[in-house]
Amino acid sequence: MVTISLCMIVRNEEEVLGRCLDSVQAAADEIVIVDTGSEDQTKEIAERYTKKVYELPWADDFAGARNVSFSKASMDYCMWIDADDVISPPELERLLLWKKQADGTADAVMMKYAAGMDEQGKETFVYYRERLLKRDRGFVWKGRVHEAVLVSGKVEYLDIRVEHHSRKKQYGDRNLRIYERMKAEGEPFSERDLFYYARELYYHGKYKEAKEGFLFFLEQKGGFSENQAEACRFLAYSLYALGEEEEALQALYRGLRYRVPGGELCCDLGKHFADRQMWAQAVFWYEAALHAGKDERSGGFIQEEYYGYVPCVQLCVCFSAMGEQEKAYACHQKSGTFKPYGKEFLKNEEYFRSRGK
Repeated sequence: MVTISLCMIVRNEEEVLGRCLDSVQAAADEIVIVDTGSEDQTKEIAERYTKKVYELPWADDFAGARNVSFSKASMDYCMWIDADDVISPPELERLLLWKKQADGTADAVMMKYAAGMDEQGKETFVYYRERLLKRDRGFVWKGRVHEAVLVSGKVEYLDIRVEHHSRKKQYGDRNLRIYERMKAEGEPFSERDLFYYARELYYHGKYKEAKEGFLFFLEQKGGFSENQAEACRFLAYSLYALGEEEEALQALYRGLRYRVPGGELCCDLGKHFADRQMWAQAVFWYEAALHAGKDERSGGFIQEEYYGYVPCVQLCVCFSAMGEQEKAYACHQKSGTFKPYGKEFLKNEEYFRSRGK
């Protein structure tokens, strides 16, 4: 059996911190909470669960704060989680079982992170993250924003899910502000920083700057292949927003250089052709999405619906436009096997019923 230090950094999380700690505290032999300047009741809530609550002035540095939280730990493994995350009771039982059976030889333990959920609680956006790290290995977090640890040694993958349940109503400008400060102060950007900075620019509607940022990132030699493929998709979105449609298509094709295409890229290509009523080409790419493999351990982001529900719905539309109604109906039925409560499926269900299906 191994021991776990739960290490958290928090700020103004009074609405969700108790929910998070209630969901995971049974797995923790120790809870370490670093508060980076809360102005609400976050610190008082934290003190109900642990005496190891520390204050740290916020310095626009997530990695720095996480490293401080890890430095206060004393158990075999440091486990991190954010205040708006939870571990459901079934997943907690799996974690407790692993903890009981673990021999402590793993240097890093990866767990699934369900960063997006649909209305029925089904994961829509998921990827593996370094969730437990052997304390005596001295792993170091890097990155002011979207911090990460470069793991090494024996890495174990657990089919255990941490769920993200944010209550935030809008996307803030904190991350973009940090990157802009780094740029203004001449702080070096890693390849990872370049990718995420360009993505922040896109999210804030700065499409020209995002375009330039993604192109610059793709010129670098040390980028992570999953980020490179994702950058091509976001480059295309930026180009569409700028009205550069042919260049957008070429950006999507460029994504084929970096990895075998996943359902996400295939669906983007299908949408390009479907939007232009080039139905046969769209069908090719949507069918490719259905047959695309998912490498869950690649470290890349996986949008689950792009491997089943979305291509089936879109194939239904394409075949219907081509006058191939039987194929369209078959794709409609298949989409229902993935998401029978989906609004697109329900709308198409009404359509086919009106036609006597």
